[in-house]
Amino acid sequence: MELDLLRFWQLRRDGEVVHVAVRQQRLITVLAVLGPRLRNYVAGLLWPDCPEPRALESLRVSVHLVTRQMPGVLAKLGPMLALDPAVHVDLHRVRALLQESPAGLGLTSRALLDLRDAELLPGWYEDWVLFEQSRLQQDRLRAITGLSRALLAAGDCEGAAEAAAAALDIEPLYESAVRTLVAAESQMGNVASALRAYENYAAALGRDLGVLPSEALRKLIDAVQGGVHVSRRYSARTPWQAIHPFWVESHCRTAWRTSSGSTVMRLPCCPAPWL
Repeated sequence: MELDLLRFWQLRRDGEVVHVAVRQQRLITVLAVLGPRLRNYVAGLLWPDCPEPRALESLRVSVHLVTRQMPGVLAKLGPMLALDPAVHVDLHRVRALLQESPAGLGLTSRALLDLRDAELLPGWYEDWVLFEQSRLQQDRLRAITGLSRALLAAGDCEGAAEAAAAALDIEPLYESAVRTLVAAESQMGNVASALRAYENYAAALGRDLGVLPSEALRKLIDAVQGGVHVSRRYSARTPWQAIHPFWVESHCRTAWRTSSGSTVMRLPCCPAPWL
C-alpha cells in the first residue's frame, strides 16, 4: 500500500485509490507522521477536548473501522499503535532524502529541486499538523539552500541559481538563498537578474519587516553593480549621481534641480525636497 501526505492525502492499494473517511484519515496520518505511539497519546491528540474515556472509545471505534475496511494498514502492538511497515509513505522518503548531504549532485540534486512544492497536508490546521508542516518546510529550505551553495562552489552557476530560486519559492525572505542567487547570476554575467533578485528581496523585507538587508548582502551588491549601494531610506536630498542608475530607474518618481544646481529626487515614500 502507498500513502501520500504531500500536496494531498491519498491511500492506494495496488494502484487503486482507497476511499477513507476523514476520521480514519486522521488516525492513519498521526501514525504515519509521528510513528508508533501509545493509544492514550493518540486519543488525546485526536480528541483533545474530550474526557479521556470518551477519547479512548472514539479511538477504539476508529481503529476497528480502519482494521475492517483497510486490513494491513495498522499494526497493533499491545498498548501501542503503529502503521504497518508494508505501507510506503511519501513523507518518509522525503525525510530520508533531506538527511542526505546536499553536496551530492545528479539525481539527488534533481530530487531536492522537486521538493519546492512538497507541502505536508495543505488545508489541515490542527496544531500538531501545523508544527510538522513548519518543520518540514524548514528542512526543505535548509537542504535546497545547502544544495545551491554546493553547486555554486562546484562551478555550476546555473544549477545554483535554480536551487536558490527554489529555496526562495519556499521562503522569499531567506537571505542566504538570495546571496547565492545574486552570486550565481553575477558570475554568469546576468547583472540585471542579480540586481533584480536583490531589489525584490529588499522591497519585500522592507514591506513585511521594515528592515534593510544585511551588510554582507549590501556589500555583495556593491561588488556586482560597481557603484554605491543605496536603500529605500535615502533622503530626498540625496544627489542623483550618488545613486546607481538601476535603482534610480526602479524607484524614482520625480526629480528637481536645487538653487545650487545639484539634482535631487523624490522617492515614493519621501516628501518633496522643499517640505
